[in-house]
Amino acid sequence: MAAPDLAGKTAIVTGASRGIGLAAAQALADAGATVVVTSRKQEAADAAAAQIGERAVGIAAHAAEEDQARACVEQTVQRFGGIDILVNNAGTNPAFGPLITQDHARFAKVMDVNLWAPLMWTALAVEAGLGANGGGSVINTASIGGLAHEANIGLYNASKAALIYLTGQLALELSPRIRVNAVAPGVVRTKLAEALWREHEELVAGVTALGRIGEPSDIASAITFLASDQSSWMTGEVMVIDGGMHLGDARGYRTGI
Repeated sequence: MAAPDLAGKTAIVTGASRGIGLAAAQALADAGATVVVTSRKQEAADAAAAQIGERAVGIAAHAAEEDQARACVEQTVQRFGGIDILVNNAGTNPAFGPLITQDHARFAKVMDVNLWAPLMWTALAVEAGLGANGGGSVINTASIGGLAHEANIGLYNASKAALIYLTGQLALELSPRIRVNAVAPGVVRTKLAEALWREHEELVAGVTALGRIGEPSDIASAITFLASDQSSWMTGEVMVIDGGMHLGDARGYRTGI
């Protein structure tokens, strides 16, 4: 299969100053797209764009602030003539512990950033003509946590489960012109997920079928595939990319081959 070709396409990636967002923006640019990278602070957005190269530009926009999101979308259209790809990557998890110990402020922050923001950015991009030049692609960053239950991160996982539902709903509502898919990463080497691997990476890697935790580039490759015409008959899907983690503890199965 040939490498994805995104020449002539324009993409917006939210939460792109580091981690999966930065890797996705880099991969999209490497495939030929012009990429708008967002971050809460302009300095961080500019630094990410500079790291990516000449096909990238940084625009400050807090993911859950509608005025900032609208301004980013409008600037993108004015500067590049349209939007073809939207990657809703920004995420947060300030809540740790049982669900019944969470307060409304933490609940609201998680849901605003992880669920409302992807819906809002998608709506704004569609309003601005997403995919008007030949079909659009929206990719949401979900999580394998949205497909199972885990101790202490139930609120985060609930937001990702809802995002998975939202992905399918939007795929139907925006069909046939716009495709909407999601990636569901396992434990990836990012700051957001570091509590899941920083102190026990060897153990997490050891129980995972493919023997390592994920890297942002693993997820970026899937996002680029979903943004390209190589996935032109895919919509409403959730791509699990977790090294086989969802299969369970691999240690008792290994035959030593």
